[in-house]
Amino acid sequence: MYPNWILQRAYVTPLRSALTYEGQTWTFQQLNELSLKRARQLSAINIKQGQRIAIMGPSTPALVVMMYACMHLQCEMVMLNRRLSQAEIAYQLEDSQAEVVLVADEDVAKLPPHTSYHIFTAIENGAEQSVDIAKEWSLNQTTSIMYTSGTTGFPKGVRQTVGNHQASATASVLNIGLQADDVWLCAVPLFHISGFSILVRSLLYGNKVQLYEHFNVDAIAQNIMDGNVTHMSVVAVTLERILNTLELNNAVASPRFKLMLAGGGPVPVDYLKRANALHLAVAQTYGMTETSSQTATLASEDAMKKIGSAGKPLFFNQIKISAPNGQGEGEICIRGPHVTPGYIGRFAERSSTEEGWLHTGDIGYMDEDGYLFVVDRRADLIISGGENIYPAEIENVLLAHPAVQEAGVCGIDDEKWGQVPIAFVVLKEQIAIEILQQYCENKLAKYKVPKQFIIIDELPRNGANKLLRRKLLELLSTE
Repeated sequence: MYPNWILQRAYVTPLRSALTYEGQTWTFQQLNELSLKRARQLSAINIKQGQRIAIMGPSTPALVVMMYACMHLQCEMVMLNRRLSQAEIAYQLEDSQAEVVLVADEDVAKLPPHTSYHIFTAIENGAEQSVDIAKEWSLNQTTSIMYTSGTTGFPKGVRQTVGNHQASATASVLNIGLQADDVWLCAVPLFHISGFSILVRSLLYGNKVQLYEHFNVDAIAQNIMDGNVTHMSVVAVTLERILNTLELNNAVASPRFKLMLAGGGPVPVDYLKRANALHLAVAQTYGMTETSSQTATLASEDAMKKIGSAGKPLFFNQIKISAPNGQGEGEICIRGPHVTPGYIGRFAERSSTEEGWLHTGDIGYMDEDGYLFVVDRRADLIISGGENIYPAEIENVLLAHPAVQEAGVCGIDDEKWGQVPIAFVVLKEQIAIEILQQYCENKLAKYKVPKQFIIIDELPRNGANKLLRRKLLELLSTE
C-alpha cells in the first residue's frame, strides 16, 4: 500500500504553490481541501468509492479539483477527449460502462443525446455528505482510463494504475532531476496521458504547475523568456510555434528554463538546430498511453549527436527489438512497471503483454550505443499535431456510408501539422465529395476528417486481398 498522493503532498508541503492559472495560485493544502469538499459533494449525489466515472472538461482548475476528488474516492476515471465527435464519445461511454458522467457546463453539448450527466457547477454548489477517504492506495488500483485508437478501428480503453503512474513519474525524475522551485508548464490537454502525467508528477514531486486551457504561444514564449517556468511538454507543431515566436522577438530561453520534452512523433532536425540556437534544451521522448507517458527519453546533451533518436529507456524500463531484420529493425517491445495491466470493454480479454513484454506495433532499432530510433509509429499510423490517427477508424466510418464500396486512408506530409489524413474511395454510386466530407465531420473529430477525398476505381491490394495502404500515396502521382 502507498499513501494517497493528494493527502500526502498536502501533509509534506502544505504551503508550497501547486497550481497557477490566469494569475491565481493554489497551494497543495488548498487543492486538497477543495478536492475533499468536492469528494463529499460527489458522495452527496450518490457516487460511490471505486465506481467507474467518465469525466470531461477543459483544462482548468475546476477539472483538476474534480479529478482529485475522484482520486480521493478511488474512482476509475474515464478521461473523455472533448475534441471527439458525439458518436466517438458515445462509443467510449458504452464500451467503458461508466456509471456516472461528470461534465463541465460548457461541454454538455458535446455529449451524445440522452446521456445522463452531472454538471460541474451543480456539484460545486451542491450539498455535502460525509465520506471516509482512504489514506492509502493499492499499486494495482486503476486510477485513469484513456482511449487510444486501435488498428482494428475500434478504440481501446487503456487502464493506468497507481503503480503505473508512480513508476512513470519516478523514472522521469531520476532522468531529469528535481528542485523544489521547478515549475512545469502544462498546455497539453489533461485528458491526454501527457497532461495527466504532469499532474501526477506535481503531486509526487511537489512542484508547481502553470496551467493553460489553450495553447497561448505568446504567453508561453514569455514564460520561457522570463524563466518563471522550468519544464514543458510539447509536440513538434507546438515546438515550432514557440521557436518562431522567440525568433520573431529576437529572444532566447532564460537560463532558468531547463528542459522541453518533445513527444508525439519525431522532431524535425531543423527544429532541434533552431532550439539549440535559442538556448532551448529539447529532449525527444518516446511513450504511449499504454506506458503512462515516457518510456525512453533522449538527454538534451545528446540531441545533436543522436539526431532522430528517442534516447535510452528510463531507469526502470526495458526495450527490446523483436524479430529484427538485417538492418536491426523490428517491433519495439517494452517491459516495466509503467506498462498497463490491460484494457476494458470489448478488449478486456486481450492481454496487454506477451511473456511480460508490451508489443507496441512500432518499428524501430537500437544503435550500437543503446539508443532507440523509431522508424515507423505503427506502419499505418498518422500523427497529426501530436494526435494519433488510425486509418482503419476513418475507413470504418466511410464504409458505413451507403454510397461507399471501398475506402483506404493514409497520411500525407503537412507543413503545419506534420501529417494529415487523406482518403481514397471507391464508390457504389455517384456522390458529391462535399457530402462525404460532411458525413465524416458528423462522425469524427475535426483532426481526423480527411483533408482530401480522391475517387478511384480500385484500391491496391495484395494476393490475400488485403489493402496496401503504403501504395495509396503512389496513386497521387497518377491523378
